[in-house]
Amino acid sequence: MSSLFPALTDGPPDRAALRFGDRSLTYGELAAAAGALAGRLGGTERVAVWAAPEPETAVAVVAALEAGVAAVPLNPKAGEKELRHILADSAPALVLAPPEAELPDALRDVERIDVDVRARGPLPGGGAGEDDPALVVYTSGTTGPPKGAVLPRRALAATLDALAQAWRWTGDDVLVHALPLFHVHGLVLGVLGPLRRGGSVRHLGRFSAEGVARELNGGATMLFGVPTMYHRLAEALPTDPELVRALASARLLVSGSAALPLHDHERIAAATGRRVIERYGMTETLMNTSVRADGEARPGTVGVPLPGVELRLVEEDGSAITVWDGQTVGEIQVRGPNLFTGYLNRPDATAAAFTADGWFRTGDMAVRDPDGSVRIVGRKATDLIKSGGYKIGAGEIENALLEHPGVREAAVTGEPDADLGERIVAWVVPADPQAPPAAEELADHVARRLAPHKRPRAVRYRDSLPRNDLGKIMKRALTA
Repeated sequence: MSSLFPALTDGPPDRAALRFGDRSLTYGELAAAAGALAGRLGGTERVAVWAAPEPETAVAVVAALEAGVAAVPLNPKAGEKELRHILADSAPALVLAPPEAELPDALRDVERIDVDVRARGPLPGGGAGEDDPALVVYTSGTTGPPKGAVLPRRALAATLDALAQAWRWTGDDVLVHALPLFHVHGLVLGVLGPLRRGGSVRHLGRFSAEGVARELNGGATMLFGVPTMYHRLAEALPTDPELVRALASARLLVSGSAALPLHDHERIAAATGRRVIERYGMTETLMNTSVRADGEARPGTVGVPLPGVELRLVEEDGSAITVWDGQTVGEIQVRGPNLFTGYLNRPDATAAAFTADGWFRTGDMAVRDPDGSVRIVGRKATDLIKSGGYKIGAGEIENALLEHPGVREAAVTGEPDADLGERIVAWVVPADPQAPPAAEELADHVARRLAPHKRPRAVRYRDSLPRNDLGKIMKRALTA
């Protein structure tokens, strides 16, 4: 298979590739540093990468990919127990890290190579096949110890090329973001995506509205973020004309990893005239759907399947749902070149994740609108509520609650109920903590917008909702 990054050898060597704060690399410098490091990786099966928000992380991953070696990104904020599990499971021969990084005791017995971004060496020739492992990315481990999803080279190429088509992404684009680099959003889309296009990426290190405004007003064309980031931008817009100008000038604003609340969608659109588009993916599948750059950015929809991706909704018995009415809830299953090849050392989990005919069971529940757009309503394990004989997605109730002016944040869960089977519980962060909307008012608000059987039976008020690094609400922490 040819290089995943043709611009390393075919493009202008002085073209900007990466910038992290005041540190930057051109394509020529990136190719030379990655080439020098790749020459030291030959013969190894897997290497760990200490995925700090630094140029060394990008050099390390590119070097591994160019050498045909699988990279295992490590979260620098991971706890000792999680790190030890990942290291025992993936058994990396080396750990690649920035020279100044202080590594925890869990990595003491793994040989370390300090990444030198000023080193010089030739890129190795090809040899890796499209089905060879490129990355082993560990899932969040919400249902047990994290599992290592083995992503082949073809999955990276297929997803990034499909997004290029859907988003009209070219080498002229300059991406700005502040996403962590141990996950597919920040690493695959946010770093490898620009490099595959021959464009450039500016990583903020730490997210700030000031940083976003500075980079977008300084030539960046695209912004990637998670809902927490867009919420902070929406909060800052009323008093920050430079930020308004920056977002209004961006070619593409993309949110992912969790649903962007309607209130933030509307505040950003009202202030800037620009709509944030959403997309849908997973560690195991990379990207499945997206609103297209030339499509309608409707809050609540993650768009249509990307080129090459097959997507269907199924009933609990596995039968396909063929009605696109925006109401019928089913589990999303996908098939295509964007999929992982399996969980490392877990043939049992791999087999359970796929149907006999090769569809991956995402565990995400959704409806499809008549135009084919997908609207996620929640996770099967935590967000599908069976109440009074109905199947109800928590996501649609959350969206309805967020349309109420008195609600800043909302989450919906189910809990056992002797009469209904499960009852709907709303967890609400009020816009004004001193005057929260009444529970009955919120229940009626949902019933008017959706249906009476979808009204919350209990409302619990919180100062905040627990979220992970990617902005997803941790519902198990709520219900615990």
